[in-house]
Order: sequence, then structure tokens, then C-alpha cells
Amino acid sequence: MLRHEFQPGRLIAGAALVAAAVIYGGDAGGAWETPWFVVIPLVVGGLFLAGAVGAVTGLVRRRRVRPAPKERTRPITRGRREVRRFRAVAVRGGRRPRTAAELRPGSAGSRP
Repeated sequence: MLRHEFQPGRLIAGAALVAAAVIYGGDAGGAWETPWFVVIPLVVGGLFLAGAVGAVTGLVRRRRVRPAPKERTRPITRGRREVRRFRAVAVRGGRRPRTAAELRPGSAGSRP
């Protein structure tokens, strides 16, 4: 089970920065000589690529959202009515109703 969405842009940005760290680490460890300016194009290019991939990913995910079914001809208002009743009961009675039956006026759990 995934705990969050996969974000390929962040993966690419992380890979570019890890590559820069490995290059500088190898230079510091004496494995090879690296001029200071070599890493700049790597980091800038990696961040640019990550931004482009992130933008494309966002567009793809936004496009995949399915529109609401067009079968309904009128808006649903039942939810609003219940919210209004809930607010009135909560303000008047000083406590929140626990069940849907308490939301209805005249029910056994509602207060006058």
C-alpha cells in the first residue's frame, strides 16, 4: 500500500543532487580530480529536468481526474440542510449531535 503519490520530478532532482555529492565526494577522497564548475551544469540541468517532469506529471494527473457524471439535472441540497441543522443544534444546545437522527428536528435526541 502506497502512503503517498509517486513524484518522479523529486526522484530526478534527488538523483541529480546525489550525483553531484558523489562527484564532490570522490574529489575530496582523492579518487579523482574534479574542477569546481563541472557540477554546476549537472545540478542546473537536473533541477530543470525535474521541474519539466514535475510539470508534465501534474498535467497528466490533472487530466486523469474524471468529471462528475452528467446524469444529475439538479444540485443535491440535502447535505446543506443537514449542515445548517447541525450548526443550529450545535449553537443552540451547546453540544454536537452524534447521529443523523439527532440532526432532524423533533427526533428523540434533539433538543428544543
